[in-house]
Amino acid sequence: MSCTVTVSGTSVLKLLRTSGRTGLHGAQGVCGRAHLSSAGPKVCIVGGGPAGFYTAQHLIKAHTDVEVDVYERLPVPFGLVRFGVAPDHPEVKNVINTFTQTARHSRCCFYGNVDVGQAVSVEELQRAYHAVVLSYGAEGNRMMGVPGEELPGVFSAKDFVAWYNGVPSSRELSPSLSCDTAVILGQGNVALDVARILLSPADVLQRTDITQQALQALAESQVRRVLIVGRRGPMQVACTIKEVREMVNLPGGRADMLAADFEGVAEALTALPRPRRRLTELMMKTALSSEQQRSSGASRVWGFRFFRSPVEVLASPDRSRAAGVRLAVTRLEGEGEGARAVLTGEVEDVSCGLVISSIGYKSLAIDPSVPFDSRKAIVPNAMGRVQQADGVYCSGWVKTGPTGVIATTMNNSFDTARSLLDDMQSGRLDVSAVKPGSQSIASLLDSRGVKPVSFSDWEKIDSEEMKRGEAAGKPREKLLSVEEMLQVAHA
Repeated sequence: MSCTVTVSGTSVLKLLRTSGRTGLHGAQGVCGRAHLSSAGPKVCIVGGGPAGFYTAQHLIKAHTDVEVDVYERLPVPFGLVRFGVAPDHPEVKNVINTFTQTARHSRCCFYGNVDVGQAVSVEELQRAYHAVVLSYGAEGNRMMGVPGEELPGVFSAKDFVAWYNGVPSSRELSPSLSCDTAVILGQGNVALDVARILLSPADVLQRTDITQQALQALAESQVRRVLIVGRRGPMQVACTIKEVREMVNLPGGRADMLAADFEGVAEALTALPRPRRRLTELMMKTALSSEQQRSSGASRVWGFRFFRSPVEVLASPDRSRAAGVRLAVTRLEGEGEGARAVLTGEVEDVSCGLVISSIGYKSLAIDPSVPFDSRKAIVPNAMGRVQQADGVYCSGWVKTGPTGVIATTMNNSFDTARSLLDDMQSGRLDVSAVKPGSQSIASLLDSRGVKPVSFSDWEKIDSEEMKRGEAAGKPREKLLSVEEMLQVAHA
């Protein structure tokens, strides 16, 4: 944080103005912040993903004196934009350009490799800053709660996506793709992303930033059939038309749908909102044409299975791995989005060697001092104001649960920023006292052996990944371990 101290007759403030990206730890330090007043409001954001950067962006644009520090557990920024967006959707990642502009702003600093809750507590952040915004997302898995889900061959979609997108903690996942059929439980956009990646030809994936180890495994994969299972019907499916259209147009692929799943749907189309109607019409058209496609010779097959709910993952005879899924047949009570699936008493077994549960992410408690609703898996809040924790706010999935797309996260993050700014203006949030901000946190981290990664350090990692990608004929080859990231960042 800016604080004018004389060193050999020259002020640090002058050094900051003349030596480029300088900061707390010397001429090439962590933060490039310069010519700032130390009396301005100081806000720290926990989490360097979309919610964190959108919150920072709005605060900086709306308040001319606020200083924002973004703390991120990993050495690299951008969260789910880097680690969650499908590698064959590079256009979605363009938002990184906006986040980069925010990170380079003179009143914003990025501190990667700082695990809040471990390396530093939320209470310590509260003492250093006028406000703390929790934007650390949803890193936990929702469990299915059925027998057999612990068997080898069963994965969460979160972990599977993390594996092919290069999350360091998932690099050892090594899913076996030696089976013919995979079953994905869940019908949201993530489920369709996973299905598409499983069935995409290797030459298509080669042109993306998918990790090399995942690319090799998928090139050798024996998976040729993917079923995408949901407990409700086609009019309640959670994905968007874009993802379904990509499946329909999958190179070398064909659909395999059950006409019975669409009984009565045509009559209900006119009552549906236009986006839902267009999506349902596409699925109906695909289902009707799937019979004709059977003789097409397509090598890859995919299909929705509606009105099915998992009750057990079936084991191989020696119980060494998953060999199938037992599905309960359901029917709907009610109509539209609010329709509820109820069991009919029928079950059916589907043979498969790979089961991927795509039933949602969940947030985890970060610190004992922060209220947490373990049932809803969110930090309890009102318009982003954390209940029973003055000066603490939240944005993104830890605020709302894991719903929506990046634009949804942007809007709810802006809402949180507005709440914080309103509280500053009304006096509900006291910003009159001078706070040390990152100066005191830097000292704590240093005493605990934690070396933060600045945004300029990240740019070294970024450059190295691009260089490795170019050598491999790809747009990027991600570094897969924290150790290697830190080695490059601090070189």
